[in-house]
Amino acid sequence: MTQKPFYPHIEIIEKSYEIPQLNRKRRISALLPYDYYETDKHYKVLYLNDGQNLWDDNAPYGNWNIDDAMRFMASVGQNDVIIIAIDHGGNKRIAEYAPYHTEKFGEAQGNLYIDFLRNTLIPYIEKKFRVLPGRENTGIGGSSMGALISLYAGLKYPEIFSKLLIFSPSLWIAPEMYDEALRFTPSSPVQLYVYAGEHESKNHIANVMKLRQTLKTNKSFAEKIKFKLSINPSGTHNEYYWSKEFPIALKWLYFDSN
Repeated sequence: MTQKPFYPHIEIIEKSYEIPQLNRKRRISALLPYDYYETDKHYKVLYLNDGQNLWDDNAPYGNWNIDDAMRFMASVGQNDVIIIAIDHGGNKRIAEYAPYHTEKFGEAQGNLYIDFLRNTLIPYIEKKFRVLPGRENTGIGGSSMGALISLYAGLKYPEIFSKLLIFSPSLWIAPEMYDEALRFTPSSPVQLYVYAGEHESKNHIANVMKLRQTLKTNKSFAEKIKFKLSINPSGTHNEYYWSKEFPIALKWLYFDSN
């Protein structure tokens, strides 16, 4: 099949990639720039959670269409980023993406999941692909619970992640996150793009605004935290709105400020 102009290469790295920290396996995929195999360039990287929902036309709730987004961005010269998609764990998704134990959902496995990213997946990807190493070239993101664990990863490990793509984070399940934001003391700048829709859960916007206010009271805010908040007055909690926001967020995180 002829490659569409500017269309990214989508590759399944492994269908059953071992997650030793959780004793599970998971599909890992990569979205590579359309000209990846025609150049010797090295690329910045974005790790995205909920990989099943990123470009699969058969995803049950729709998808982000990031393949089409990257095709458009490539057409205007903004495609120098590799995206790594990590599938979620199905019925274990909430536990894997939860940073803290809750009575309702039980034991949190978020720290184990982040250990997998830090110690297993990222070193593997940096060997397999032409990835620019270092925190300044590395981002993480997702939506809902996938956004929550991405936010937690960024706040806990700013020496690894400097670009956070946070769509509709499920802050309601983790009120401890505000304390995490208050303690956040990155030694180098961090970019944080937060999106929320006004027609999500009852307290969703209030939670996002509380996160912003908490970060603004952080002594590191002025010098080290570059924060962007995008609120959609008609947005609901689904992939359609996240797909619309994705290229805007990616541009701000990876191209506008570099």
